[in-house]
Amino acid sequence: MEIVLVRHGEPEWVRNGLAVGDPPLTERGRLQSELLADRLVDEHFDEILVSPLIRARQTAAPLLERLGRPEVIAPWLAEIRDPGWAGSPAEKAEQAYAEMRLQEPDERWHGLDGGESVRDFVGRIHLGVEMFLAERGVTRHEHDLPVWTVERPGRRILLVAHAGTNSVSIGHLLGLAPTPWEWDRFVLGHASVSRVESMSIGPVHSFSLVRLADVEHLPLNDRSR
Repeated sequence: MEIVLVRHGEPEWVRNGLAVGDPPLTERGRLQSELLADRLVDEHFDEILVSPLIRARQTAAPLLERLGRPEVIAPWLAEIRDPGWAGSPAEKAEQAYAEMRLQEPDERWHGLDGGESVRDFVGRIHLGVEMFLAERGVTRHEHDLPVWTVERPGRRILLVAHAGTNSVSIGHLLGLAPTPWEWDRFVLGHASVSRVESMSIGPVHSFSLVRLADVEHLPLNDRSR
Protein backbone atom coordinates (compact mmCIF):
# COMPACT_ATOMS: atom_id res chain seq x y z
CA MET A 1 0.00 0.00 0.00
CA GLU A 2 1.30 3.45 -0.89
CA ILE A 3 0.11 6.72 0.62
CA VAL A 4 1.26 9.84 -1.21
CA LEU A 5 1.07 13.05 0.85
CA VAL A 6 1.14 16.40 -0.95
CA ARG A 7 1.41 19.77 0.74
CA HIS A 8 -0.54 22.64 -0.79
CA GLY A 9 1.10 25.33 -2.91
CA GLU A 10 2.21 28.73 -1.62
CA PRO A 11 -0.75 30.53 0.04
CA GLU A 12 -1.48 34.25 0.22
CA TRP A 13 -1.22 34.58 3.99
CA VAL A 14 -1.07 38.39 3.88
CA ARG A 15 -3.04 40.81 1.69
CA ASN A 16 -2.64 44.57 2.01
CA GLY A 17 -0.82 44.10 5.31
CA LEU A 18 -3.64 42.07 6.86
CA ALA A 19 -3.76 38.35 7.71
CA VAL A 20 -5.96 36.14 5.53
CA GLY A 21 -7.83 33.43 7.43
CA ASP A 22 -8.35 30.69 4.82
CA PRO A 23 -6.04 31.95 2.09
CA PRO A 24 -6.08 31.11 -1.61
CA LEU A 25 -2.90 30.36 -3.51
CA THR A 26 -0.54 33.05 -4.70
CA GLU A 27 0.35 33.30 -8.38
CA ARG A 28 3.43 31.18 -7.64
CA GLY A 29 1.27 28.75 -5.69
CA ARG A 30 -1.01 28.31 -8.72
CA LEU A 31 2.04 27.63 -10.89
CA GLN A 32 3.27 25.08 -8.33
CA SER A 33 -0.08 23.30 -8.48
CA GLU A 34 0.11 23.06 -12.28
CA LEU A 35 3.64 21.65 -12.11
CA LEU A 36 2.50 19.23 -9.43
CA ALA A 37 -0.25 18.04 -11.75
CA ASP A 38 2.36 17.49 -14.47
CA ARG A 39 4.29 15.34 -12.01
CA LEU A 40 1.40 13.16 -10.86
CA VAL A 41 -0.98 12.97 -13.82
CA ASP A 42 0.46 9.69 -15.14
CA GLU A 43 0.24 7.92 -11.78
CA HIS A 44 -2.70 5.72 -10.82
CA PHE A 45 -4.49 6.52 -7.56
CA ASP A 46 -7.37 4.49 -6.20
CA GLU A 47 -8.45 7.52 -4.20
CA ILE A 48 -7.61 11.22 -4.02
CA LEU A 49 -8.69 12.99 -0.82
CA VAL A 50 -8.40 16.73 -0.22
CA SER A 51 -8.39 18.99 2.85
CA PRO A 52 -11.42 21.32 3.03
CA LEU A 53 -9.22 24.44 3.18
CA ILE A 54 -9.01 26.61 0.06
CA ARG A 55 -5.24 26.35 -0.44
CA ALA A 56 -5.39 22.55 -0.57
CA ARG A 57 -8.46 22.49 -2.82
CA GLN A 58 -6.84 24.88 -5.29
CA THR A 59 -3.67 22.78 -5.25
CA ALA A 60 -5.57 19.59 -6.08
CA ALA A 61 -7.80 21.20 -8.71
CA PRO A 62 -5.46 21.05 -11.76
CA LEU A 63 -4.69 17.37 -11.19
CA LEU A 64 -8.34 16.45 -10.63
CA GLU A 65 -9.34 18.36 -13.77
CA ARG A 66 -6.78 16.54 -15.91
CA LEU A 67 -7.80 13.18 -14.48
CA GLY A 68 -11.50 13.97 -14.86
CA ARG A 69 -12.14 13.10 -11.23
CA PRO A 70 -14.43 14.79 -8.71
CA GLU A 71 -13.16 16.59 -5.64
CA VAL A 72 -13.49 14.43 -2.52
CA ILE A 73 -13.14 16.41 0.71
CA ALA A 74 -11.82 14.72 3.87
CA PRO A 75 -12.48 17.12 6.80
CA TRP A 76 -9.94 15.43 9.08
CA LEU A 77 -7.12 16.63 6.80
CA ALA A 78 -7.59 20.28 7.83
CA GLU A 79 -4.54 22.05 9.30
CA ILE A 80 -4.36 23.21 12.92
CA ARG A 81 -6.90 25.97 13.60
CA ASP A 82 -5.35 29.40 14.18
CA PRO A 83 -6.68 31.95 16.72
CA GLY A 84 -8.85 33.68 14.11
CA TRP A 85 -6.41 36.30 12.85
CA ALA A 86 -8.26 37.09 9.61
CA GLY A 87 -8.28 40.85 9.08
CA SER A 88 -5.69 41.51 11.81
CA PRO A 89 -2.31 43.16 11.09
CA ALA A 90 0.12 40.53 9.83
CA GLU A 91 2.60 41.54 12.54
CA LYS A 92 0.27 40.11 15.17
CA ALA A 93 0.69 36.55 13.85
CA GLU A 94 4.43 37.02 13.34
CA GLN A 95 4.84 38.14 16.96
CA ALA A 96 2.81 35.21 18.28
CA TYR A 97 4.91 32.68 16.38
CA ALA A 98 8.13 34.38 17.49
CA GLU A 99 7.04 34.12 21.13
CA MET A 100 6.09 30.47 20.72
CA ARG A 101 9.56 29.62 19.37
CA LEU A 102 11.03 30.89 22.66
CA GLN A 103 8.87 28.58 24.81
CA GLU A 104 10.13 25.52 26.67
CA PRO A 105 9.39 22.25 24.78
CA ASP A 106 6.48 21.13 26.98
CA GLU A 107 4.85 24.57 26.82
CA ARG A 108 4.47 24.25 23.06
CA TRP A 109 1.72 21.66 23.48
CA HIS A 110 -0.61 24.55 24.37
CA GLY A 111 -0.16 26.12 20.93
CA LEU A 112 -1.24 29.68 20.21
CA ASP A 113 -3.66 31.46 22.55
CA GLY A 114 -7.15 31.21 21.13
CA GLY A 115 -6.27 28.56 18.56
CA GLU A 116 -6.44 24.78 18.54
CA SER A 117 -3.85 23.36 20.94
CA VAL A 118 -1.07 21.31 19.41
CA ARG A 119 -2.03 18.42 21.68
CA ASP A 120 -5.63 18.50 20.43
CA PHE A 121 -4.47 18.84 16.82
CA VAL A 122 -2.13 15.84 17.08
CA GLY A 123 -4.90 13.80 18.69
CA ARG A 124 -7.33 14.80 15.94
CA ILE A 125 -4.94 13.76 13.17
CA HIS A 126 -4.01 10.47 14.85
CA LEU A 127 -7.69 9.62 15.18
CA GLY A 128 -8.29 10.71 11.60
CA VAL A 129 -5.51 8.48 10.28
CA GLU A 130 -6.76 5.51 12.32
CA MET A 131 -10.34 5.89 11.06
CA PHE A 132 -9.25 6.59 7.47
CA LEU A 133 -7.12 3.44 7.42
CA ALA A 134 -9.67 1.27 9.23
CA GLU A 135 -12.30 2.13 6.61
CA ARG A 136 -9.88 0.72 4.03
CA GLY A 137 -9.03 -2.48 5.86
CA VAL A 138 -5.83 -1.28 7.52
CA THR A 139 -5.81 -1.77 11.29
CA ARG A 140 -3.13 -1.49 13.96
CA HIS A 141 -1.99 -4.95 15.07
CA GLU A 142 -1.99 -5.79 18.78
CA HIS A 143 1.76 -5.57 19.12
CA ASP A 144 4.25 -3.31 20.91
CA LEU A 145 5.82 -2.45 17.56
CA PRO A 146 4.11 -0.24 14.92
CA VAL A 147 2.76 -2.99 12.67
CA TRP A 148 -0.52 -3.21 10.79
CA THR A 149 -2.86 -5.66 9.17
CA VAL A 150 -3.37 -4.60 5.54
CA GLU A 151 -6.19 -6.27 3.63
CA ARG A 152 -5.39 -4.75 0.22
CA PRO A 153 -1.67 -3.88 0.08
CA GLY A 154 -1.75 -2.83 -3.58
CA ARG A 155 -3.86 0.30 -3.09
CA ARG A 156 -2.47 3.78 -3.79
CA ILE A 157 -4.01 6.82 -2.12
CA LEU A 158 -3.19 10.51 -2.58
CA LEU A 159 -3.80 13.01 0.24
CA VAL A 160 -3.58 16.75 -0.54
CA ALA A 161 -3.25 18.60 2.74
CA HIS A 162 -0.85 20.64 4.88
CA ALA A 163 2.57 20.63 6.54
CA GLY A 164 1.21 19.86 10.00
CA THR A 165 -1.38 17.32 8.86
CA ASN A 166 1.09 15.47 6.67
CA SER A 167 3.89 15.53 9.24
CA VAL A 168 1.71 14.14 12.03
CA SER A 169 0.27 11.52 9.66
CA ILE A 170 3.74 10.37 8.59
CA GLY A 171 4.89 10.15 12.21
CA HIS A 172 1.82 8.14 13.14
CA LEU A 173 2.31 5.68 10.29
CA LEU A 174 5.98 5.22 11.22
CA GLY A 175 5.17 4.76 14.90
CA LEU A 176 7.04 7.89 16.05
CA ALA A 177 6.15 9.59 19.31
CA PRO A 178 4.54 12.97 18.53
CA THR A 179 6.18 16.28 19.41
CA PRO A 180 4.72 19.80 19.58
CA TRP A 181 7.04 20.87 16.74
CA GLU A 182 5.95 18.46 13.99
CA TRP A 183 6.10 21.31 11.44
CA ASP A 184 9.86 21.53 12.03
CA ARG A 185 10.63 17.82 12.40
CA PHE A 186 9.57 17.15 8.80
CA VAL A 187 10.21 20.23 6.68
CA LEU A 188 7.73 20.00 3.81
CA GLY A 189 7.97 22.67 1.12
CA HIS A 190 4.98 23.96 -0.80
CA ALA A 191 3.64 21.49 -3.41
CA SER A 192 6.05 18.85 -2.11
CA VAL A 193 5.41 15.12 -2.47
CA SER A 194 6.11 12.58 0.29
CA ARG A 195 5.57 8.84 -0.08
CA VAL A 196 4.96 6.16 2.55
CA GLU A 197 4.75 2.49 1.56
CA SER A 198 3.78 -0.60 3.50
CA MET A 199 6.16 -3.56 3.55
CA SER A 200 5.38 -7.06 4.73
CA ILE A 201 7.02 -8.36 7.90
CA GLY A 202 5.81 -11.92 8.13
CA PRO A 203 2.01 -11.84 8.41
CA VAL A 204 1.81 -8.08 9.14
CA HIS A 205 2.97 -4.82 7.57
CA SER A 206 5.03 -1.82 8.62
CA PHE A 207 5.13 1.56 6.89
CA SER A 208 8.36 2.94 5.42
CA LEU A 209 9.12 6.51 4.41
CA VAL A 210 10.48 6.19 0.87
CA ARG A 211 10.43 9.86 -0.19
CA LEU A 212 10.17 13.03 1.89
CA ALA A 213 9.33 16.53 0.63
CA ASP A 214 10.23 15.89 -3.02
CA VAL A 215 10.10 19.15 -5.02
CA GLU A 216 12.14 18.09 -8.06
CA HIS A 217 9.15 18.98 -10.27
CA LEU A 218 9.58 22.65 -9.29
CA PRO A 219 12.27 24.95 -10.75
CA LEU A 220 14.58 26.39 -8.10
CA ASN A 221 13.05 29.87 -8.36
CA ASP A 222 9.55 28.47 -7.84
CA ARG A 223 10.27 26.58 -4.61
CA SER A 224 9.01 27.98 -1.33
CA ARG A 225 8.37 26.95 2.28
